[in-house]
This record gives sequence, structure tokens and C-alpha cells, in this order.
Amino acid sequence: MDEFMLIFRHQDGTKIASPEQLQIWMKQTMDWIGQITAQNKFSGGNGLLFEDSRVVGHNHVVTDGPFGEIKETIGGYIIVKAASVDEAVAFAKGSPVLQGEGNSVEVRKIAKRDGGH
Repeated sequence: MDEFMLIFRHQDGTKIASPEQLQIWMKQTMDWIGQITAQNKFSGGNGLLFEDSRVVGHNHVVTDGPFGEIKETIGGYIIVKAASVDEAVAFAKGSPVLQGEGNSVEVRKIAKRDGGH
């Protein structure tokens, strides 16, 4: 069984949900993760905040950011166990993140620690 990272991309970081919308979305997300966990396929994950973040670039140039004003932001990720990329994609299709127009879930296979694919 391989592991896949599901990366939550939000098209417009300037759109801020109301507290009520956030509460509904969080419940939907916890229910969705609960379904994956019930199949013993959830490995972990986290939301990502904008506070206390920096970008380190070429020649060690450090800038504040990333910022929500940027066209596309990454809001978080989870790691799932799946027999194939198609199974991981099936998990991604259930993500409440996809309710936002233009949002997406990127599915990436995690390289094995021994360097194998």
C-alpha cells in the first residue's frame, strides 16, 4: 500500500468564509476524514496558516508569506494510504474543499523512504 498526499488548493485566498460557513465546512471535513479513517486509510494531515510563515528563495533570500492575497493558496493537506492513484483520487473527489469554485485537490504519491517509487 502506498501513501498519497492530498493537497488542498484554494483559487482565491482573498475570499473569507463566515464563521458559520467555516463551522459547516469543518464538520464536513471531519466527517470526510472520518470515513477515510474508518477504512484504516488515513495517515495524517494538517491545515496550513498564513501567520508566521516565510518563503526562502534562491541565494537564501527570505520574504514574508505566502499571503492569502495571492491568486492561489494551499490551505492544507492530508496523507492517505491507497492501493493506487485511482483510489487516492476517489478519496480526493469527496473533499469538501471542492465545493469552492476553482478549488482543487492535488494528488501526489509520496516517495518511499528507501528511495523507491
